[in-house]
Amino acid sequence: MPVHDWTRVPAGLFHHFHQQWIADLCARLNSCGLPDGYYALIEQSAAGLVPDILTLERSGNGSTKGKLSSEGGIALATAPPQTRYVMSADAEPYAARANRIAVRHPLGDVVAVLEIVSPGNKDSRHALKSFVEKSHELLTCGIHLLVVDLFPATSRDPHGIHGAIWQEICDEPFVLPADKPLTLVSYSAGLPKKAYVEPIAVGDSLPDMPLFLAAATHIPVPLEETYSRTFSLCPEPMRELLQ
Repeated sequence: MPVHDWTRVPAGLFHHFHQQWIADLCARLNSCGLPDGYYALIEQSAAGLVPDILTLERSGNGSTKGKLSSEGGIALATAPPQTRYVMSADAEPYAARANRIAVRHPLGDVVAVLEIVSPGNKDSRHALKSFVEKSHELLTCGIHLLVVDLFPATSRDPHGIHGAIWQEICDEPFVLPADKPLTLVSYSAGLPKKAYVEPIAVGDSLPDMPLFLAAATHIPVPLEETYSRTFSLCPEPMRELLQ
């Protein structure tokens, strides 16, 4: 199903879609997307932040974070994500790296976060700054991040949400293609930090995007499948506004 132009409807309608899509993505990851020992939860807190989906790894008797078995995800060297851009921050800019926060949850260690950008994340300088700082903090803590932004760049993020986030990580510029104003980006929070960026446009199909569980291991997130299913379950008047 082609991506719709969500700027045509009130923010409240996208919020409804956003909440339903998050629930479907979470269910899909838990049913057959994540390797054994991993699970996804909705609206749990990480380091004082509230992302959409947290991917957690059970702690057990000892931490196995970053030590996936051969069947626990896709090795980066074997099947690298097929995004249009791959960016690497070779320098580590964080002076407090030694004091990195080990984010924990009572049920396990947080290893990855999935965020879907809402209109409110970009409707003011403060809102955008808060989202960018939240993303930067997660990556600084070593938590991998997948961001889905179905809204075009604004004067506050002229090169899209990735351009704004990446500017906090390193000085390497990113220019969003004029014909692809929406952004899908997956970050590996290892060293060096890497970004797998796929710009898209209204009318494009959503590709699967990687969600990293470790610096060299990821799983595909079925964005198109879940987006289509969620849209088909939206109220008919809402669907008519977008079609």
